[in-house]
Amino acid sequence: MRSDNNSGVSEAILKAIINENEGNVIAYGGDELTHKTEQRFKEVFENDGLKSYNLVSGTAVNSLIVATLSPTFGAIFCHKNSHINTDECGSIEFQTGGAKLIPLAGINGKITPSEVEGAIETFIIGEAHHNQPSMLSIAQTTEVGTVYTPEEINDLSTLLKKYGLKLHMDGARFANALDKIGCSPAEMTWKSGVDALSFGTTKNGTLGAEVAIFFNDTDDGSFIYRRMRSGNLISKMRFISAQIMAYLENDLWLDNAKHSNAMAVKLYDALKDNQNIEFSMPVQSNMMFVVMDEVLKDKLWQAGFRFYSYTAAGKIEHRLVTSFNTQPEKIERFIEIVKNHS
Repeated sequence: MRSDNNSGVSEAILKAIINENEGNVIAYGGDELTHKTEQRFKEVFENDGLKSYNLVSGTAVNSLIVATLSPTFGAIFCHKNSHINTDECGSIEFQTGGAKLIPLAGINGKITPSEVEGAIETFIIGEAHHNQPSMLSIAQTTEVGTVYTPEEINDLSTLLKKYGLKLHMDGARFANALDKIGCSPAEMTWKSGVDALSFGTTKNGTLGAEVAIFFNDTDDGSFIYRRMRSGNLISKMRFISAQIMAYLENDLWLDNAKHSNAMAVKLYDALKDNQNIEFSMPVQSNMMFVVMDEVLKDKLWQAGFRFYSYTAAGKIEHRLVTSFNTQPEKIERFIEIVKNHS
């Protein structure tokens, strides 16, 4: 339960990679299968104008999208705990050539329109001494496992349009959010005003495949050059594309997310009223945050469970993450240990 990055690979994904390992095809994304992935995304997102680019790293996708949408002197608003702010080693600043991240506090991991507007208004538009507000990046799901509704995304987008700013969505766990909300991919993104999406698959069953999606085909401008210059244009792209096609085929991506979310709900429903453990955030996806005493933590570790621990607001919190291949009996064992703790 340490991370969905620790999980394995869906069998269908592995088979797709092996099946693609025949003969020779054009390298660097010039193959037919890679062209088909973009067409498939147009169908999934109901958008004939989108542009998609296959990569292997979520950090690369995030930083290159942001660098494409923001000028070097831009001010990029994000949550203070967002991955781009805390876990990507300055890649945004590096790839943009110096744009500035402006962290916001948010509520339960989600940024509010009033908070964004207040931050925007601290800058003087047209003043040479100030970074110029350029965009907002939100995570779906958020870093604490919560999920934006389409209405909340639309409220943010409406505000951004007022100031001429772009909206990026870091969708490392996009499928988990989609399962929770139950809307269409289009309703979650461009129909709610999202300009670009980092479409994550690796945490949800692929070996390594991430996609940069621009919903307006004029927004992707310099992306192909940035991808190459940063060393992220994969030569044997067909093996990345094979993963993506298998991921989307027969709704594998949605089934995987549904399972991981269900395992989190199973754990939460069994323990939400238990005095031995306290859930510190709403459980809306496959990530849970809990507070427990050190003795219980040690018992769980002795039973083989692993999870990250943090200090927040003077308390030690633990992040529990379920995956597409989390076994129900493992969740039941976790529940049993917590219930028998005294």
